[in-house]
Amino acid sequence: MLQQVHSHHFQPLLGQTSSLTLPDGSSLPVRIESLAQTPRSKLPNSERMPFSVEFNSLESTDFVDGLCALEVPELGRLEGVFVSRIPPMGRDPTLGYFYIAFN
Repeated sequence: MLQQVHSHHFQPLLGQTSSLTLPDGSSLPVRIESLAQTPRSKLPNSERMPFSVEFNSLESTDFVDGLCALEVPELGRLEGVFVSRIPPMGRDPTLGYFYIAFN
């Protein structure tokens, strides 16, 4: 299923609030902040253009990284998506900032 995910699936989520299901089964409200294609990461003979999604939590969280689930328009619930935490870099340190890479 993850191989069928393309950046256009995330386009409707930009600026929207969603719910990330964490590895322990709890839900974390998040806001999808950015979507970026990374053409330099494309593998030969690969149909998908690699891309990344950045989002932040809407509340404090101790979650760092792991396999999560996320609802995506047209695809439904994506399971087994690896989410990584990134440093706040001058943003509100009480929130969590996250990154998903689709290569």
